[in-house]
Amino acid sequence: MSKYKVCVYAICKNEEKFVKQWVESMSEADGIYVLDTGSTDNTVNLLKNLGVNVKSEIITPWRFDVARNRSLQLVPDDADICVCTDLDELFHPMWRKNIEKAWEENPSVLKYRYTWSFNPDGTEGCVFWMGKIHARHGFKWIHPVHEVLDYYGIKPYKETIAYGVQLDHHADATKSRAQYLNLLELAVKEKPDDDRNMHYLGREYMFRGLWKLCETTLIHHLKMPTATWKDERCASMRFLAKAAYHLGKENEEQQWIFRALAEAPYMREPWLDASCIAARKKHWAGSLFFAQKALEITSRNQSYINEASSWGSKPYDLAALSSYYLKLYDQALDYGNIALSLDPDNDRLRTNIEFYKNALK
Repeated sequence: MSKYKVCVYAICKNEEKFVKQWVESMSEADGIYVLDTGSTDNTVNLLKNLGVNVKSEIITPWRFDVARNRSLQLVPDDADICVCTDLDELFHPMWRKNIEKAWEENPSVLKYRYTWSFNPDGTEGCVFWMGKIHARHGFKWIHPVHEVLDYYGIKPYKETIAYGVQLDHHADATKSRAQYLNLLELAVKEKPDDDRNMHYLGREYMFRGLWKLCETTLIHHLKMPTATWKDERCASMRFLAKAAYHLGKENEEQQWIFRALAEAPYMREPWLDASCIAARKKHWAGSLFFAQKALEITSRNQSYINEASSWGSKPYDLAALSSYYLKLYDQALDYGNIALSLDPDNDRLRTNIEFYKNALK
């Protein structure tokens, strides 16, 4: 018999297509608690029929932190371990056993491997380590969006890695992210000294092509005294290079990408951005150098700041193209074959292989 009481909690809205698989995945828990925030489909009935404890509440104005805290309140006070997931996330079997093993170290939070996205062929895309398994007491969620756990407990805060725990995210592509921008602007207004939210807001402006706002926000992020995490600083610099390009500031684009390389040379992403910039300018020797530097990095960074393309065909494709234009045809073919093996349905990569072969004749 387990010595720990493990409870799963979540928020949801109109997620009937995920309910059955999610409940099956979470069934290793002692209890499952869901706050439904206004479903108009059959989500609530399906959850209740499968034995889930469900409460419905409309959160107005909408904030993710408020909703998460309401759902956490549904978890019994005598729970030992709280597991926060969404209905489009699934654990690999035996997750509870691995959580309990890690909990022997008496942590406040457990971190575990999280696959945020998958490539079209089913291989893993963006992978990082998540920390949404925590003790029942001493925690609350903060921030209107991209919410995080805030610890206010008495005992010293401690993180432990739960090896063997794997959570997969199968995102609902039909759901809109339109509300994220307003919520991020609200988050920065509420806590202007929070460097994390400032970075996220600048990134959101980039996603929407609001390049001047992106530039202003990310420059501010880099000047913040608390913005010391190199991974995130590197990302801000990379995004500033993109903004500079779209704003017609070619010299600044190059300056920002070199700063990004200096900030976090252990990450593939800045090397690949530099390779792309060099390729666009037809500086093939530089493009090849940067692509090869990226390929020298063989381990994914454990933070959320890694991109699926960096660990797929992209670095090999860039190395192949650069080699081809440098008349290194054998090398181009070798890199091209690896790129195609990682993305076998890509017609462009397949066509390039023929170019490389013909060049060798």
